[in-house]
Amino acid sequence: MDELVATVTGFARTLRAAGVGADHERTQNMLRALDHLDLADPGEVYWAGRLTLCATPDDLPRYDRCFAAYFGAQQAVVARTGTTSVTRHLAAEPEGESGDDGTAAPATASRAEVLRHRDVARLTEAERAEVHRMLAMLKTARARRLSRRFESAHRGVLDQRRTIRDALRKGDVARLRRRRHTTRPRTVVLFVDVSGSMAPYAETLLRFAHALVRSEPRATRVYSVGTRLTPITAELRHRDPGTALNEVSKAIPDWSGGTRLGEELREYLCRYSVRGAIAVIASDGWERGDPELLGTQMARLARQAHRVIWVNPHKGYEDYQPLTGGMRAALPYLDDLVAGHSLAAFEQLSERLAHA
Repeated sequence: MDELVATVTGFARTLRAAGVGADHERTQNMLRALDHLDLADPGEVYWAGRLTLCATPDDLPRYDRCFAAYFGAQQAVVARTGTTSVTRHLAAEPEGESGDDGTAAPATASRAEVLRHRDVARLTEAERAEVHRMLAMLKTARARRLSRRFESAHRGVLDQRRTIRDALRKGDVARLRRRRHTTRPRTVVLFVDVSGSMAPYAETLLRFAHALVRSEPRATRVYSVGTRLTPITAELRHRDPGTALNEVSKAIPDWSGGTRLGEELREYLCRYSVRGAIAVIASDGWERGDPELLGTQMARLARQAHRVIWVNPHKGYEDYQPLTGGMRAALPYLDDLVAGHSLAAFEQLSERLAHA
C-alpha cells in the first residue's frame, strides 16, 4: 500500500509540474477510487486518475502526456501486493538494460523519484534523456506585477473620465465607475554559462530555459555567457525541445570556452535593462576575467533587478562553499544562491520564480 501511495503521489507531483491542479484532495480521491478498481488494468488506472485529478478541459491533454511519460504508453501495472512497475520507452538504453525482445526494461516509480534528485552530471545517457523528458513537461509559473494599464473593476480607484462620460450621456451620475491596474508576468532574464567547467550541466540548463520560454515567451529573455554574450531567446521558442537545442547549438559560438561574466554583464547593462525583472545567473562562478569588474557589474544588476538569483550546480552538495573568485565577488549582491544540479532543484527554482 505504501508503494501505491508513493506512486500516485509522484504522479500527482508530475501533473502539478505540468500545470494540472492535482492537489492533495484530488490525489486522495484517486487513491480511494483505486481501492475499488482492478489495479492490473491500465485502462482503469488511467480513467481513475483522469476523473479525479483533472479539473478543466485544458488538463486533459496534459494528463495524457504525463500518464504516458510516467507509466509508459503501453503498460502500467500496479499490483495489490504493493509492487509497482512502470514501462518507460527510452530513446537510448545503456548496454545490458534492455529486454530480450529489444523493448525498454521496466523502471520502477521509485527509480523515477530517485532520478529527480540525482546530479545530472552523473547520469547515463538514458537516464539523462528521461530527466530531460520530465523537464520538458515542467510547467513553470511566474510571479505577476502591476502594469501601467488599467481595467474596469467593481472596486478600485475612481475612473473620473468614464464616470463623467456616462453622466453626460445619461444626464446624471447613475453610477461611479472604477478601475484598477492590470497585472502581467514578471520578466525573467536568464544568463546560462556554457563554458568548459559548466559542460556537464549546460544542456539541462538550456532545457530548463526552453521550459521558461515556452511558458512565458513574452516575459523571458535568455542569453548564453562564456567569452561572448549571445541572445538565444528566439531559438528557444521552438515547440520541440530537441529542435530548440539544435538551433541554440548553432547560435552559440563559444561553447566550452572560458567565462568572462563581468565583461558580458557590463555589455548587457550598457545595451539593455533588467529594471523590475528577475535576473537569474546559472554559473559555477569560475571567472576568468577580473573579479572586481564582476562585483561592480553585479552591484549595477542588483540595483536594477527586482531580484537576483544565482544558480550554481555545486550548491547541491552539503560541503559546498562559495570560494571561487566569481562567487565571492557576486555573493554580496545576491538575493538567493540555489542549486541547479537536478530535476528537483529546477522544480524548486520554478517555485521560487512563481513567488519572487
